[in-house]
Amino acid sequence: MKSNMDNDIPISLAPQSLNFFEMGRSDVNIVCTYGKISIWFGRLSPVDVIKEILIIISNVDKSTVHECEFFCEYEEITEYENNGYILVSYARSGNKYRATFNVPFSNDTALHYLTNSIKTQLENEDVNINLYWTGDDSGIIQLYEKLKNINGWKLKQINYKDDGKDYDLI
Repeated sequence: MKSNMDNDIPISLAPQSLNFFEMGRSDVNIVCTYGKISIWFGRLSPVDVIKEILIIISNVDKSTVHECEFFCEYEEITEYENNGYILVSYARSGNKYRATFNVPFSNDTALHYLTNSIKTQLENEDVNINLYWTGDDSGIIQLYEKLKNINGWKLKQINYKDDGKDYDLI
């Protein structure tokens, strides 16, 4: 399948279901599948791009969640909850607590807090996050249609379920 100069492709004409859909730019890479979005943010990812990506994902599927785990003081658990994170479980681990949270993309406060957390992590290393959503072919295409407006955004690869063929576009 070929792409044109505007990076638009006739995805809706594709006879097979999508297996995965890879897109991004030099500092961000996103791989979408049914049920999961994997995002790599490079250390040079601007905070406004991180924020825009998370908001776009939220607008496409409000039921999207990110699960994260922290080793923290007991009092810090409340701070995460006050910022929109939903406590899933916690257990004492040595002198701290291992707390698992869901970050609901339906909560603007939680998205803002997640954006700042990613920004802080990027000061030391690249960041990989996994999101869980209800996306299917139409959701993946809708997500791409909105993300392609980000400066430098490109479609990188499409893989279809039926034949396993990859269509590299970069």
